Amino acid sequence: MAHDIFQFVPQGSDRAQEAENSRIAAIADELQRLCAVYEAQLGTGQANVTPLETELRAAEQLAKSQGFWMPMSEVFSLGVPGPSGNENDTFVAEKVVYKVNNLFNSGSIVGLLRKILMHNIIFPDTAYSFHAFAGFDGRNVQPVIAQPRVANAQPATQIMIDTYMAALGFEKSATEGRFSNGTYEVWDLVPRNVLVDSEGDIYVVDAEIKQV
Repeated sequence: MAHDIFQFVPQGSDRAQEAENSRIAAIADELQRLCAVYEAQLGTGQANVTPLETELRAAEQLAKSQGFWMPMSEVFSLGVPGPSGNENDTFVAEKVVYKVNNLFNSGSIVGLLRKILMHNIIFPDTAYSFHAFAGFDGRNVQPVIAQPRVANAQPATQIMIDTYMAALGFEKSATEGRFSNGTYEVWDLVPRNVLVDSEGDIYVVDAEIKQV
């Protein structure tokens, strides 16, 4: 696969975002291909290696060969440490928030990248870009993703969130913060994950998403 497919695409237009989405999809596809190669090479010894361990080694190989490997010690250069949750450590720069994802929720790098693509389709105003794989050599690997920083914002109310999702064509379920439009199911849309700025615009900065 050509090296330039994996190069970062500067954001700023719909076409740029489409190109970045294609880059993320290409990384996910190549990582899935490498995992299949590893599994075939392991053969009967595969039972001793988990799918996630295979992904980690494939991700490290891919990142180092394509120039987006980041030693874990360098993540603090991304920005000022921000709020952290059970899945992400955040680093805040002037216009971007970097999230170092520990895969706690997704359990899979490929799964996380696919979820990012769904987020970018549904919530283009807070679309993610892929920055790097950070880690320790031969050990842990964590995807680093970037998202536009929403300035002068505060948590949205649940009523604001429900109204916003209805405007996007999603129906609210019996569980607070969970919505579906027949194609995608989105949940965990609660005030801690959704912002409203001074002009009343809504921004979904984190969500769990799956295809129905």
